[in-house]
Amino acid sequence: MASSPRGAERALYPVPLTLEGSSVLHQMLRFRWSEWRKCAPAARREVLGQSAPVLQPLESAQTAAYSMLGHKAGDLMLIHFRDSFDALKQVELDLASTPLWDFVEPVRSYVSVVELGLYESSVKLFRSLQERGIDPNTPEWNKEVEATMERQREAMKGRLYPEIPKARYVSFYPMDRRRGEEKNWYTLPIEERQRQMDLHGMIGRRWAGKVRQIITGSIGFDDWEWGVDLFADDPLVFKRLIYEMRFDEVSAVYALFGSFVVGVRCPVSQLGELLEGKLPR
Repeated sequence: MASSPRGAERALYPVPLTLEGSSVLHQMLRFRWSEWRKCAPAARREVLGQSAPVLQPLESAQTAAYSMLGHKAGDLMLIHFRDSFDALKQVELDLASTPLWDFVEPVRSYVSVVELGLYESSVKLFRSLQERGIDPNTPEWNKEVEATMERQREAMKGRLYPEIPKARYVSFYPMDRRRGEEKNWYTLPIEERQRQMDLHGMIGRRWAGKVRQIITGSIGFDDWEWGVDLFADDPLVFKRLIYEMRFDEVSAVYALFGSFVVGVRCPVSQLGELLEGKLPR
């Protein structure tokens, strides 16, 4: 086993551990209103009736539909939480088989997995391994890392496979950590990243009970590094929370944000009413 008397002076292994849970797909769709209006009321009811056997089971299997404000995300956003990418693909195929799908066209999509970062556990573990002279990615290192990961998976199972909150409003946005120009998040020592993330997390915890936040990782899956879903019954909470976080160091210095989109929850049972111009209750 390799060991160095100067081990304590070396930088800690830089890559924090992460836990992954549910596979997630956001589908943002534009509804073809002109084609829909050409259909007689009886034909519309037939389309909805033939689509319902597919749509209703999706909702109970962790799919939520939202009527979107503004035009950036089209008219409708579907959020799917499943156990695998294969299951997400099956959702896409099931939806494409419905008559209703003839009246929609994709605007955007986002593919990711629920992710929990383990900065605090990583720093503690990596420091212990370094002090004991265990080099990164050796069998001894991998064994202790996996033991830590397994304990954390069991402790955080509920957060890794969450149910989509029933809140009336959702705000979704993608984000990156800055990695160029004068500031680069990925060149900071892991201890400094841990410190900043601890402070960042304190803000979110102060808003517990008012907003539910689900963070998904998308490195290797989509154009941004993370996706963030915020769920609340008061949409002003989104503004207040994000505004407060803008003053936090990790956001003020290192965060890059994509487009924010906001929607109103629409139960599948009310989809027909939505398509008749009635706001979901």
